Amino acid sequence: MTPTTDLPTRGLRDLTVSALGLGCMGMSAFYGPRDQDENRRTLDRALDLGVTFYDTADMYGPHTNEELLGGWLRGKRDRVVLATKFGIQADPDAPGGRRINGTPAYVRQAVQGSLKRLNTSHIDLYYLHRVDPNTPIEDTVGAMAELVQEGLVGAIGLSEVSPDTLRRANAVHPITALQSEYSLWTRDPENGVLAACRELGVGFVPYSPLGRGFLTGQIRTPDDFASDDFRRHNPRFQGDAFRQNLDLVTQVQAIAAEKGCTPAQLALAWVLAQGQDLAPIPGTRRVSALEENLGALNVTLTPEDLKRIDAVFPQGAAAGDRYPDMSAVNR
Repeated sequence: MTPTTDLPTRGLRDLTVSALGLGCMGMSAFYGPRDQDENRRTLDRALDLGVTFYDTADMYGPHTNEELLGGWLRGKRDRVVLATKFGIQADPDAPGGRRINGTPAYVRQAVQGSLKRLNTSHIDLYYLHRVDPNTPIEDTVGAMAELVQEGLVGAIGLSEVSPDTLRRANAVHPITALQSEYSLWTRDPENGVLAACRELGVGFVPYSPLGRGFLTGQIRTPDDFASDDFRRHNPRFQGDAFRQNLDLVTQVQAIAAEKGCTPAQLALAWVLAQGQDLAPIPGTRRVSALEENLGALNVTLTPEDLKRIDAVFPQGAAAGDRYPDMSAVNR
């Protein structure tokens, strides 16, 4: 399947975005060596092909991913729906070297830093990256709402929150989008989060819709990862879990071959088929992978296809946790 330059769109409450966005994290962090020239070629090609939705965060790098986008955006800002995130701070004294900060004072400090690095006067969608357990969500969202009133932020988003937290936040200010991991091998949002989004009119943005690359079928051994690739320490990419998950991907590959598409395209088409209120943001650093991903928009899955996929890859089938420490998600 080849990509199209006339991309369909999806609605996230009051935002209209391309049906597939581009997650930019891997261009600057976590997934091994980086090539800035190839990053810019990928960003240019995405825009040429009709991608309007670009996702970053201040902690990617940290800061270097926002700086990359800030330089690239010159002369293109009006063609892009720009999303970034705040709330995760580097802290050498904290577990894992990071801490969560959602205090109202930090909300304002963080947005000023992001605006400067992104070389823009406003952010279209501003997410709280993780919920601060020491700050009521009402206080954090209240401070974010002030940024909307001042024109610094167009819309508010949250990432990895529970249905209850989403409802509490939405009571303070309309939440435009909830971003959480969602794919064939991460179906946790089906346990109430997607239903809460639809109850409240909140759009849903699946990140890692390709299972951090695993669902592409290109990862055959943990040795495929660079030494500084964080997936080496991800429970799903280790030992028996890796082997069990590889068996699941082999079945996805077989269905994709019958459909005349790649495993990545099948996996993305499955996510897209879960509702018109979802706008996935697969990440890539390469033009070839970008074009392959966009080809998913030309894959049609019938109800019979979806039943078959669900039969071979049901909810909870993936082995291993998503992160080494799951305590900071779904608060």
